[in-house]
Amino acid sequence: MRIVIGEDSTLFREGLARLLADAGHDIVGRAADASALVGAVTQARPDLAIIDICMPPDLTDDGARAARRIRDAYPQLGIVLLSQHIETRNAVELVAQGRFGYLLKDRVLDVDTFLEALLRVAAGGSALDPHVVSRMIGTHRDPLASLTVRELDVLALMAEGHTNLGIARRLWLAERTVETHVASIMVKLELTTSKEHNRRVLAVVAYLSSRGRR
Repeated sequence: MRIVIGEDSTLFREGLARLLADAGHDIVGRAADASALVGAVTQARPDLAIIDICMPPDLTDDGARAARRIRDAYPQLGIVLLSQHIETRNAVELVAQGRFGYLLKDRVLDVDTFLEALLRVAAGGSALDPHVVSRMIGTHRDPLASLTVRELDVLALMAEGHTNLGIARRLWLAERTVETHVASIMVKLELTTSKEHNRRVLAVVAYLSSRGRR
């Protein structure tokens, strides 16, 4: 797999590059700031980009914003945010498009599991640290515990990408009934963001994360 690494810490960047190279991957680009990262991806056209959120020039969320620009330009590129802290504003949009991972540096405790996560993202899947999911949906309990069986059915179909009308047809329900179930799901999951698209994405994130832990 061809990988670009965006990380301003030289020791971490080179250590990660050595780890990935030893695992058989080809490091086709390295970048110490957000602008250089975009350039490296543009030039190398990798299979995966591993990006630290906090990068120069501003040392805030430059890496995450660069990730969104990269995703807009290369929608099939796998992106993994690897950071010491949680930033959800940009991550929600990236989750919605798939081929995305968000792992916390101090919680990556097993090399094989980490490498498997990278392969999963590059293949079109996701890899989300449970702490990130909890921050995204604003809760640290099992997010699905309060949902009814029918609401779980609706949420599962949402996770497959169905619209309310598509869910209604699959479950033999009126579309208005599905809308009621979706509204109830949003309330129970405490999803208060004003954007309906983001609320649906976060609901799906909660579902996929919970299924993965069972």
